[in-house]
Amino acid sequence: MNTPSQNPPGTPEILVERLRDAGYAAEAVEEAAGGVVAVAGLVTLQDGTQVFAKTILGPDSDVFAVESAGLAELRSRGGVNTPDVLYVSPRLLVLERMRPRRDDEHFWERLAHMVAALHMSTVTERFGWHRDGRLGRMRQDNTWETDGHTFFAERRILRWLPEPLVEAAFDREERRALERLCGSLPELIPPQPPCLTHGDLWRENIVATGDGAPVLIDPAVSYTWPEVDLSMLWCSPRPAAADRFFAAYREIAGLQDGWEARMPVLHLRELLSTIAHGDDDWGAAEAVREIVRPFRTQPGAPARPER
Repeated sequence: MNTPSQNPPGTPEILVERLRDAGYAAEAVEEAAGGVVAVAGLVTLQDGTQVFAKTILGPDSDVFAVESAGLAELRSRGGVNTPDVLYVSPRLLVLERMRPRRDDEHFWERLAHMVAALHMSTVTERFGWHRDGRLGRMRQDNTWETDGHTFFAERRILRWLPEPLVEAAFDREERRALERLCGSLPELIPPQPPCLTHGDLWRENIVATGDGAPVLIDPAVSYTWPEVDLSMLWCSPRPAAADRFFAAYREIAGLQDGWEARMPVLHLRELLSTIAHGDDDWGAAEAVREIVRPFRTQPGAPARPER
């Protein structure tokens, strides 16, 4: 989730207190930026070991249970490198410490092999997951569905329209254009079987082990089109070396013609989520308007895909 941290002053102390309650004696916390859900940081314990820990400031929720389950699913079903979960509760998540990645072509090629193996080894028949998830602070509806176009339309695009900040960002015709786009998804997105996806695959959720192997963190997992993962990485800021990821992925897993043109449509979920979370400073609403512009003048098109 590409959003800045806005934690109030003093929040590292809350993390230290909750770590202590869980049996972790923290010596120092290097607070991490970039999250919208939790206060997080690299924690040095009194015995000198380091862990990565998160806590939430609001009411207890299932956010850490969902994150832990997503990490386990990626590792057990898809063979993905994920950090060990050392402790999880409604208020605290403690993870194995990871390292910053190296942004060279070798690293991104290794990541392509891992993501391609995830997608190719977990092909299934239904879209969704056995539980709802989280994208940022908000619920990700993972209700099972057999039709991928219906799933993406209803669970990943239209689901955001009632959110207050999304409703305020777009006028009636713009919302109708989004609905017309959803009705045209079968023509825009070729049939693809669902597979396990990370769900939030942008650069800040890609780190490394001590020996430099790629590691994925902060998932929003579901079984859906593999191109959904690619769209997140393609459409968000990334280093130049990441271009090797797409070339290697295509060599390994193959991509249907026109995949680049589909990336913005598949990225609509992230753009709408960004607006719903109150982080439209970098132009998410205008990006949505550009994507739906061709659908503003198609009266009579179906608003939703047929089941």
